[in-house]
Amino acid sequence: MPRFTRAELDAFRGVTVPDLLPDGELKLLFVGINPGLWTAAVQTHFAHPVNRFYPALYEAGIITERIDPAAGTTPAQRDHITGRGVGICNLVQRATARADELSKAELIEGAAALADLVTCRRPLVVAVAGITAYRVAFARPKAAEGRQPVMIGDSILWVVPNSSGLNAHETVASLAIKYAEPARVAGVLS
Repeated sequence: MPRFTRAELDAFRGVTVPDLLPDGELKLLFVGINPGLWTAAVQTHFAHPVNRFYPALYEAGIITERIDPAAGTTPAQRDHITGRGVGICNLVQRATARADELSKAELIEGAAALADLVTCRRPLVVAVAGITAYRVAFARPKAAEGRQPVMIGDSILWVVPNSSGLNAHETVASLAIKYAEPARVAGVLS
């Protein structure tokens, strides 16, 4: 695993990470808030060593190979994820140290850009990871986690917990349960 100084990580402020999307059918699109600095440094979504995203995907059965993204994912690992019909993108493209550095306007613009992506790629389910960002970005201040009463185009919209280590009340096991719900609806899991 790479080691970064604070100064090295700070150099990745504003860097973007490309969306991870399958060439074929997109069944389930996970949407992060924005890349963290570690994620930007290794160019892999949810890559910080204490982030529980990939362990939760594995425990849920969404992926069948363990992935430790802290040093970045390999092409084979990315192919494994996308080969399952799973994609990953972000509401806001620029990397920050913390999601609370984003403005309300950025989140709202991100929701509009996400709608364009979803309209083009037509995933069965879109799972936004983070209730607070979802509430702001989609102007739904009373929204709760789970399946939403609105859709993006023809895609079912879901809100799942953020897997960041800062979301301390969630565990890998609780995240796996909550991530498996939209995965079942999307046909990634039976």
